[in-house]
Amino acid sequence: MEERKPRIYRKICEYLPDRYPKNHYRILRDYPDRQGKYLRPVLVLLSNEMFGGNEEEALLTAAAMQTSEDWILIHDDIEDDSEERRGKPSLHKLHGTELALNVGDALHVIMWKMLMDNNEILGYEKTVKICDFMCDLLIRTCEGQYLDISWIVHRKVDIAEQEYYRMVDAKAGAYTIYGPLQMGALVAGTSDEQFGSIRKWGIPFGRAFMIHDDVLNLTADRDRYGKEIGGDILEGKRTLILINLLKNCTKKEKKRVVEIYVKKRKEKTDEERNYVMDLMNRYKSIEYAHHKSLEFAAEARSTFDEKTRDLEDSFAKRAIRTCMSFVVERDR
Repeated sequence: MEERKPRIYRKICEYLPDRYPKNHYRILRDYPDRQGKYLRPVLVLLSNEMFGGNEEEALLTAAAMQTSEDWILIHDDIEDDSEERRGKPSLHKLHGTELALNVGDALHVIMWKMLMDNNEILGYEKTVKICDFMCDLLIRTCEGQYLDISWIVHRKVDIAEQEYYRMVDAKAGAYTIYGPLQMGALVAGTSDEQFGSIRKWGIPFGRAFMIHDDVLNLTADRDRYGKEIGGDILEGKRTLILINLLKNCTKKEKKRVVEIYVKKRKEKTDEERNYVMDLMNRYKSIEYAHHKSLEFAAEARSTFDEKTRDLEDSFAKRAIRTCMSFVVERDR
């Protein structure tokens, strides 16, 4: 993954102007320059390679995928009122909501410019297909984000586990995992059968990724993690850990947890966050979520092996399979 990051980043930088108004473009470069794990764009490249594609032809699509992450995270941080992103204050905390939103919109436009420029590399028909797929992918992402946010806005705390998975499949499964994998397959020109099969192993892959994210938010080393520990509690995120806690704690404890979760972020105290975290540890809810993430990662590997057995062994194929373990072993 690390070997491909510099090439993707350089391609992104080709699309980030350095002109008037200088401060606008300085702010615009902030999240791209911080860089992230680059999981999504690397999955685009690995999938393209696994299905016999040329990396040069997929590089711009991978750069667009990473740029989509940057503008979406700017908006996501505003919606969640997140304090930190990639080890630094969130963009709206540094520059205000209005300027951060504007920069997010600008990066959104740049993402589409990248995808449209594929016409010179991939031809008109494939470029339109990729743009159309990105539209569908972003619609699915917005659906997942709606579920995530609406539970907070409507003060719905007691979520069923299957409801949580529906949100995760849209927000993390589609956007983070099988969407980028299918994007790479589109660039390579794979068969409809192989393209469709990606979703079969991509869904458990995405669930493993998202659940481990929930676990990291409570257990990670803060310096490595780059975000505040317990931030999901302060933001009121409905996670698998919370679902398991509410299922197992006493009525009195459940009442108190719900009271904390329906508060706005600025009304919550560190003591309340620590109270919830202590309960999550006491009732082994974090441990439960960790085991579920491992189960989904194992399911993803098993289904991947079955659905890709006709593909020749390659570095890309092995790397994708390794990613299924990486997402539940990472520390940030």
